[in-house]
This record gives sequence, structure tokens and C-alpha cells, in this order.
Amino acid sequence: MKKLNVLTLAVTFASSLALTGMAVADHHSGDRNKEGSSYSADKSYGDKSKGTIAEIAASNGSFETLVAALGAADLVDVLAGEGPFTVFAPTDEAFAQLPEGTVESLLQPENRDQLIAVLTYHVVPGKVMSADINGDSQADTVQGSPLNIRANSYGVRINDARVVTADIEADNGVIHVIDSVLIPGQ
Repeated sequence: MKKLNVLTLAVTFASSLALTGMAVADHHSGDRNKEGSSYSADKSYGDKSKGTIAEIAASNGSFETLVAALGAADLVDVLAGEGPFTVFAPTDEAFAQLPEGTVESLLQPENRDQLIAVLTYHVVPGKVMSADINGDSQADTVQGSPLNIRANSYGVRINDARVVTADIEADNGVIHVIDSVLIPGQ
């Protein structure tokens, strides 16, 4: 696998910066399912370039769990910061796929470090658009572990998560909506 070149952050992030969320994109003209037809999201994820990543997530009803997790981890201000960031954002439906009690456990104050690790595993420094992706590659996350990225005629996968909506531009980066939560080490 080749290493995906991403911009480095001007600001050094300490381990407490564990962001969340969302990163690479829908390959070229849209994500495709196994039959090859274009995936069409049934929800609008907001206007392009209308606020920061944090503002876009908070204003959309599809990311309530993500926004709650960001708040519990004290990371809302980070995603409202200058960036740029690429966030692979799991929807509420993606969080609901986790084993029962997982989200509630992660939101407990005593599990804050684990929550930060999960959230920052969804964030890549720099702005990576879908047009920047082809073939197999890796991208280093803010958490420190790499994400495997596979782009082909069926769409884009980040580890095992499918990108369902790509290239939602924000003032401080880009959001790519994914259909499952990324867990470091899995």
C-alpha cells in the first residue's frame, strides 16, 4: 500500500485532541453499491461550506450521537478550530450498530480516554477530497493509527466502513459520511 500524502497540521495536537469522525470520500462520481448503481443518500447533510465541521454536524439531525460524543470528550472546540481536517463522520445509525451499551459506556467520564481515541481515529489532518483518492492507500489519523482506504468502481471504503456521502465542504475542512464507526485496532 502506498502512503496517502496529507497536509500536516500547523498546530501540534496532544493526545487529548482525540477528534472524531469523518474523512475520505466518495470516489469520483459517487459511491456505488455492489450492483454498481449510484448510492443516493436519503438525507441531506447540509449546504456545502456553511460553517465549521462542528457546526455542520451539530446542525444536522443525523449526527446527534457524534455531537454528544464530541461534547463528552471536550472536542467540539477543536473541530470548530482552524483546521483543515478531514472527518469521516459516522451517522446515528452507524453508532446504533455498535453492541448494546457501547455508546453509553464510552460517554461515561471514566472512559473519556477511550472515547477520545475512537473519535480522533475518525480524523485525518489536512483536507482530503474524493478526487484525491484512488486505489489502495493509507492515511494517518490524529489518533496515531493509520486508516486503510480502498477506492474502486464500487465506491470508497475506510477500513470496513463505506463512504455514503462525500465532499461535504466546511470552512475548516471536509466531511465524508460513513456507515459504521471506526474502532482503532480492528
